[in-house]
Amino acid sequence: WMTRRPGPGCRTVSSACRTDHRRRPAPWAVVQDNPASMLQQRTLRSITRAVGVGMHSGQKVELTLRPAPPDTGIVFRRVDLAVPVEIPVRFDVVSDTRMASTISAGGDPGAPKVQTIEHFMSACCGLGLDNLLVDITADEVPILDGSAASFVFLLQSAGIALQPAPKKFIRV
Repeated sequence: WMTRRPGPGCRTVSSACRTDHRRRPAPWAVVQDNPASMLQQRTLRSITRAVGVGMHSGQKVELTLRPAPPDTGIVFRRVDLAVPVEIPVRFDVVSDTRMASTISAGGDPGAPKVQTIEHFMSACCGLGLDNLLVDITADEVPILDGSAASFVFLLQSAGIALQPAPKKFIRV
């Protein structure tokens, strides 16, 4: 009565199972899997989007994550403003750290800002992403599930691409 054996993790006990149980690399896996690839800059393979709500503001927020050329860094673009403003993620643009990590254009607290970036930046760091353009439609990154996990899933779903430039490191 059973024409094929169910694979590992398959709950089907009949021939209705059409799952191919051979192991395949995940579609978001990095192209090269060697230690030298950790020294290359990384960006996304494709554009991806997410919609959520800002934790402090309660505003609906749309994020569009785009690949960026080598040596761009991670740059937030406030596309909801009449004149879009780019805010690169650097230590000298941090304008506030009370209740959330906030960056603003030129580090000026009165300039356009992006708040609550810590979970998103944690996901980027964990995946080794160096270059990314982040279009955002409000002044706060959406909270999603409250952790970096949703951002990791979103970034991995877009795929990670190695770039032909070495990573740059800061000695502390």
